[in-house]
Amino acid sequence: MDLTRLRVLAAVAREGSVTAAARSLHYAQPSVSHHLARLEAEVGVPLLERHGRGVRLTAAGRLLAARAEEILGRVGAARDELDALVSLSAGRVRLAAFPSALATLVPDVVARLARDHPGLGVGLVEAEPPEALDALRRGATDVALVFEHDRSPVDVEGLRAVPVLAEELFLVRAAVDAAPTGGGGSAPGADPVLDDLAPLAEAAWIAGCERCRADLVGRCERAGFTPRVAFETDDYVAVQSLVAAGVGVSLLPALALRAHRDPRVRTDALPGAARRVLAVTYGERPSPGAAAVVDGLVRAAG
Repeated sequence: MDLTRLRVLAAVAREGSVTAAARSLHYAQPSVSHHLARLEAEVGVPLLERHGRGVRLTAAGRLLAARAEEILGRVGAARDELDALVSLSAGRVRLAAFPSALATLVPDVVARLARDHPGLGVGLVEAEPPEALDALRRGATDVALVFEHDRSPVDVEGLRAVPVLAEELFLVRAAVDAAPTGGGGSAPGADPVLDDLAPLAEAAWIAGCERCRADLVGRCERAGFTPRVAFETDDYVAVQSLVAAGVGVSLLPALALRAHRDPRVRTDALPGAARRVLAVTYGERPSPGAAAVVDGLVRAAG
């Protein structure tokens, strides 16, 4: 059933005649009669009957006119809701992000959206890149904030990925003369700034997630050795505590050190080392809310 024809029937029921309905709708009377005839053909039952010199609705006509008012009201409400969503005055956008981004970039974005678009709700969930992208493809989130290394790129086929940040990687060592334990801890004396990882071939290493570990192993192998990974944890606070205790060394990205910086460790940027942070949405035209979040992430990183 065509919405225009339903609107005409509702007007006839409301105004009491075809002539009055045509006047209220700013239609020509023959146009109203045509729409009514087409609607009767669509539903297969008479909607109007002759009454004196005019017409009146049949029982089917009255039933459909009442439903038409309800249908048209719901369509109007849906249009109002969509207009509000487009103008970012209503709705909800869901963001999945890895822990260090949730602790650094994301609060700025949420605060900006709350200030600029107070009617727009934001839902947050912590997720590593594979889980975040899976949630995006399933429709469980609207924006996935992920990272990738050269040796472990993320799969964004069919998705829209916007570069947010080239995140520096830092070599993390104990800042004081910590006695080495378990072999490979910090040696007494001032730590030199290293141009590559070769001098740490005998050190014990603390590795992170599977993707970060692959990047660490690749960088060490390019420096001529295979790292001896003594500990594994995704917790960047725990990594720094282990390093501070002198049990190993590690690589951490800039956001992790921005989220938490243990004063007992020394950090040195590794020349040319970085990982890419991407804001990923579904399809080529993200929703206005998702687009606002992506823009906010880029601004926060900048």
